[in-house]
Formats: sequence, structure tokens, C-alpha cells
Amino acid sequence: MLRVGLVGYGFAGATFHAPLIEGSGRASVAVIVTSQAVRARTDWPGARITDSFEHLLADGQVPLVVIATPNDTHFDYARRALEAGKHVVVDKPVTLSAAEAQQLATLAAARGLLFAPFHNRRWDGDFLTVKALLASGTLGRITYYESHFDRFRPLVRPRWREEAARGGGLLYDLGPHLIDQALVLFGTPQTVYANVATRRDGGTADDVAHLLLGYAHHDVVLHASVLAAAPTPRYLIHGTRGSYTKFGLDGQEDQLRAGLRPGDAGWGSNPPGRLRTVDGVLEFEGELTTLNGEYASYYAAVADSIEQGVPFPVTPAEAVDVMTVIELARASHEQGRRLPFERAATS
Repeated sequence: MLRVGLVGYGFAGATFHAPLIEGSGRASVAVIVTSQAVRARTDWPGARITDSFEHLLADGQVPLVVIATPNDTHFDYARRALEAGKHVVVDKPVTLSAAEAQQLATLAAARGLLFAPFHNRRWDGDFLTVKALLASGTLGRITYYESHFDRFRPLVRPRWREEAARGGGLLYDLGPHLIDQALVLFGTPQTVYANVATRRDGGTADDVAHLLLGYAHHDVVLHASVLAAAPTPRYLIHGTRGSYTKFGLDGQEDQLRAGLRPGDAGWGSNPPGRLRTVDGVLEFEGELTTLNGEYASYYAAVADSIEQGVPFPVTPAEAVDVMTVIELARASHEQGRRLPFERAATS
């Protein structure tokens, strides 16, 4: 088992990382760095609980550090872990800027270490289904792709995720998932246009993010909101031979919240989407089964990368590209215009 040090035991650490590390069957939670010692010790009695990040870095028996702390601390913790010779997984957003993400990527490459963004939603069941559907050519040439991550949370809660000063807001919170999925399917865009706004009473961080990624032959619309009380499509995709729609978010997050774990009955199951294809006089319309979600595969891939040298499926360069799109989205909103996608120059 790959021994893992988990830094942070709030929502992300307790709900996602710890259960998925153990659920992968390839890794174990050996150390938890947290101020919530009682909770962590109750949940993981076999782990060493400490409030000292330095003690974790000094532990030669723990090769992997997982950063699940507030967004504005990611860069510092990840940099220190890499400098200490540890492989690193960083929750999204990996940093608050593309330049910081590039610094971590460069440092990891120089040390021969893994620097892995936690883009776990590549293993959403509906995204796996969309990826396979597009690869099959069933829809023909894709002309329009729309991806939503909407919820209804009209009240601002007193937590760092909703504080702009701590790197909170939807663009940093859900934007990395929506953007990463789009870049996996279509590569980097030619242009970025965005509206990033705060609509709730008393809000300080953005709670609506609407991005239009420009490509030569199709449109990509990415949308996240916490003021969507009515169902909106998770995916809406049109092509020259048909269309696909899917409602409802992947269920793995809700299953984790409810205490279910990978391997439990019903784990990763999702409702079907709807497919309509037209090819000449042949027409089909009906349900398309959604593949099961596989979040635990993320940490299995981490173990393969560290122990066997297998290339990790989420590269540091892709993490930098995601942060570049986020920066361009903010700049587009501020300037009120479409901006070209350009990677920052690196030394």
C-alpha cells in the first residue's frame, strides 16, 4: 500500500480524499495533518494525527502528500512538499494563478516527482459516457457542447469557499472541473469569453460563472450557478448526426456524503441520458445508459504512476492550461471582450 499524508480534514479531505485513497485498494491514509484531531482520529484510528506539516515532511515512510486545504494555501504547501522530495496531489484549483501552477510543474519535473491536480471529475460516469460517445462518432461532427454544474444555494454561508479573499467563488471551485473536461474533449480553445458575477444578497465571491470557449468549428459553453432551482441539463451536445442530453450530476459526491464507499452496492451508478440520432432515413431516439463513475480509479492511477512509472492521466501542463482559462475568464469579464488563449511564457 502507498502510504499517504493528507493535509487538511475539512470537507474535501474528509468527504473525498480519505475515502477514495482507501477505496482505491492501492493506498492508505497514514498521516493526517489537521486541527480537527478528534474527528480525524475517530474516522481513521489507524492514521497518525498531527497538527504539524513539518512533521509530515520529515516522515520518510510517506512518499505522497495530498493537499486538501483552503485554496489560498495550495501553492505554499505543494511547493514545500515538492522541495522535501514528496510526490503531491493538490485539490482544485491547484493554485490561484497559471504562473504558480507552472512553478509547481517545473519544480516537480526537476525533482522527478508527481504533481497531480485533483481533477477527479474525469471519472464522473456521465463524463466517461460523453467521452466514449464523442469518440464513437455517433453524433457526427460536434457543433455545440454545453456543460452545466448548477445548484440551488441562495443563502451565503460563513465559510472560506464563499470568501473572495481566500480564493473562494464558483469559478475557482467548479470552474476547474468544467474547464478540464472541455479541454480533455476538445483541446485548448482559440478564445475565451466570460461573465463572472455575484448575484446573491450579501455575497462577496462569484456565484455565477458563464464561459464561452471559442473553437474553429464548434461552440463550447460552460456554466455554473448556485441559483438554479429548476433542473438544467448537465450536458447538451449537438452534432451533424444527432444530439445527446443528460440531466443530474454524477452521484458519487452524494454517495460519499451519505457514507457509501467505492465497492458498495450501487456505487457510481447514474441515471441514463437521452440520445437522438438521424442518419438519412434511419432515426433513433431513446435512453443511453450512463457508465458507472470511478473516482477511486484516480488514486489507483496515482499509485501506478509513483510505484511503476505509468504516466499519470492528468498532466501538470493540463493543470496550467485550466488555470490559464480561469485567468482569461476573469480578464474577459473585466474587459468585456473575447480574449485569445495564450500560454504565459516560461523560462
